[in-house]
Amino acid sequence: MNSDRQIKILFLASDPSDASRLRLGQELRDIRERLQLAKERDKFILESRESVRPGDITQAIFDVEPQIVHFSGHGMSTGELCFEDLVGKIQTVKPDALAALFELVADQVNCVVLNACYSQVQAEAIAQHIPFVIGMNKAIPDNAAIAFAVGFYKALGAGRTVEQAYKFGCVEIRLQSIPEHLTPVLHIQPSPESSAIKHSANEKPSSQIKSTTGLSAAQRRRIEQQKDNLETEWNLRNEKLKRIRKAFTLETNPTLKFQLEQQLQDEEAQLESLNKQLDEIEQTLL
Repeated sequence: MNSDRQIKILFLASDPSDASRLRLGQELRDIRERLQLAKERDKFILESRESVRPGDITQAIFDVEPQIVHFSGHGMSTGELCFEDLVGKIQTVKPDALAALFELVADQVNCVVLNACYSQVQAEAIAQHIPFVIGMNKAIPDNAAIAFAVGFYKALGAGRTVEQAYKFGCVEIRLQSIPEHLTPVLHIQPSPESSAIKHSANEKPSSQIKSTTGLSAAQRRRIEQQKDNLETEWNLRNEKLKRIRKAFTLETNPTLKFQLEQQLQDEEAQLESLNKQLDEIEQTLL
């Protein structure tokens, strides 16, 4: 993504009439604004397609020839993404179907962003063919989805890599005081060089080799990334806890002291929860 050639972004939006309304227009406007204000704005071309039906996806890719495909819309807990049928109602597309499509355009598309609830299953399937794929590991509200998109494209427009832009997107969610900063997950396809290394003719690629813990290399990377995010959150909350404790010690107003005590309890509970999550991850990685 750091080459001098222009980068085409295809923004696909689908908001079926029988689903809850989403602020997809706002997301598109914010992305366009950030790219227009970017230091490297001449490097990016943003094309959009709204009310997308499954059959529109391939036509849009043929027309735009994008390096980045961004889908914004609804996702289901079972892993399907929601597009529109002929009358604007929900028509779902399964992960293996989209993965098969992106396998055919893997020589062109470098990054896929699935800004939709529960899209991690789709992201994992597509990541078998595309170098960088971002999905959401649970439901994500509009404000968090928009904040992530703004942070991601703001960073790309500043010349950052996809990996760095992903991190800036997650930080943007945190800067907006939205709790879903761990919801976006980046999947990175192993490089051809590492996948080609084999100890014997019948050995699996390194991305599929299981460790003694039963984890593949790709699974271990994802878990270590989650661990890094949790550790960052723990450090920030620990610093906040120190400030609250200091304020509690100095405060003399009974009402304010009571409020600070409640904040202390909340932060201590959050730290305890993070400690448990980190312990579980440590056990998984052993």
